[in-house]
Amino acid sequence: MKEANSNKTINATSIGEYFNISSRKVNLYLSELGWIEKGKGGWVSTNSGIRNGAKQMEARNGKPYIIWDEKILTNKHLLREIKESLGDSEIQAEDQKKESMDDFRVKFPANLRTPDGHYVRSRAELLIDDFLYKNGIVHAYERKVNIDEDMYCDFYIPSQKVYIEYWGLEENEKYAFRKKIKQELYKKYNIKLIELNDKDILNLEERLASKLRKHNIIVG
Repeated sequence: MKEANSNKTINATSIGEYFNISSRKVNLYLSELGWIEKGKGGWVSTNSGIRNGAKQMEARNGKPYIIWDEKILTNKHLLREIKESLGDSEIQAEDQKKESMDDFRVKFPANLRTPDGHYVRSRAELLIDDFLYKNGIVHAYERKVNIDEDMYCDFYIPSQKVYIEYWGLEENEKYAFRKKIKQELYKKYNIKLIELNDKDILNLEERLASKLRKHNIIVG
């Protein structure tokens, strides 16, 4: 990493230079965090982004863009997002510690790399991630659900605050119990959820596209 910029506000290019990644990657991470979203010809800050230091700007041609408080360079959520995508050993160690509490995470480690840089746990999840990526749908993998309980989703689409769960081991009694608990929590907090199973994976393009459209997410 380079030394932090001395300016009080910085743009995606400066953030990228600091972390030695492209501005495109920076905006991808920020959108996965739900801090920015695509606007007319540029990026628009969400309320969550504003809380994390975003300042909405407009270019002379009317296109929106965002500058950030330089404190974003030490923001723990952004740091984790970047480290996770780069396969950082600290993040992997932290995840392994969490996984020790979850038999399924231990049994199915996230070691399959997707085209957009996520590491997933199964071929089905790889297909889901690839579908979202190819259709230009910004998404995050295994994001913590914003509830009091400690629960992680399979995929999260920040633009519509939609979560995706792939139920791949329904014949397993422990997994079925875990699935039931998660479904109850999604229902308890009235969270938008897309559920997929093995039958959906066999016809993923049609099934997932249909489910996404129900949440006003455009496909293709």
